[in-house]
Amino acid sequence: MENNKVWFVTGASKGLGLTLVKKLLSIGHSVAATSRNLSDLSKAVGEYETFLPLSVDLANEESVESAISRTISKFGQLDVVVNNAGYGMLGALEELSDKEARENFDVNVFGSLNVIRKALPQLRKQQSGHIFNISSIGGFSGNFPGFGIYCATKFAVAGFTESLAAEVKSLGIKATVVEPGYFRTEFLTSGSLAVPNNPIDAYKEVRDSQVAHQNDINNQQPGDPAKGVDVIIAAAESKNAPLHLFLGPDAYHLAKAKIADVQKNMEDWKALATATNFDEVKA
Repeated sequence: MENNKVWFVTGASKGLGLTLVKKLLSIGHSVAATSRNLSDLSKAVGEYETFLPLSVDLANEESVESAISRTISKFGQLDVVVNNAGYGMLGALEELSDKEARENFDVNVFGSLNVIRKALPQLRKQQSGHIFNISSIGGFSGNFPGFGIYCATKFAVAGFTESLAAEVKSLGIKATVVEPGYFRTEFLTSGSLAVPNNPIDAYKEVRDSQVAHQNDINNQQPGDPAKGVDVIIAAAESKNAPLHLFLGPDAYHLAKAKIADVQKNMEDWKALATATNFDEVKA
């Protein structure tokens, strides 16, 4: 393993981000990590010479640019960027207001885009680097009642990561979208999972899903965050890093089911759906 890479990790005061930061520091990497609350982050990680805690508003481009600049100033380079910050949103599309939906996009999508925009000049200068964008299996399969807006944000992350990978490949930079299943973090607690301000009783499946996620699934998720971050680190060290990195057997199962459904839809409708070109004019 190459030691002393410089990592920049957002949303690092808890969950997968905190687990990743601790592991990176323990094996000799330098880490700049962000949180909305600097004291929470510093307390959770502890003091390391190779650790730079940063209070950052990811929705503010100047705040993001300052954090990237401070990282480069302290460590002299930037090797791996992990866009991990985000939160869940559980509510039917009709229930969620425009404001609630846009706030989820602001953090989960536009916050990551701000980081990418400000990090790429340094990565282009180096002609090297790797950007990991943390999506979800919900960014590949949207078959989760009540998670439509959240899934939409994570589908967006997957989509722009695919385009990013194509844009920066010739510059020596890699991009990976990470699509985890259920990992045992604080993701389903009230601080990380938003619910509608105005729920509609008619959506039984959504209410059932809300109860299940908040009461039954929370703290019972099968995924071990420590094992999950080991896979991300392995991908960062690999010469053959994946574009899509599914994490967890549940993520693999759901991805395979989605692929099979899409293939069936394509075959069922192939004759009609591919007969859409202009007819050739025969002489």
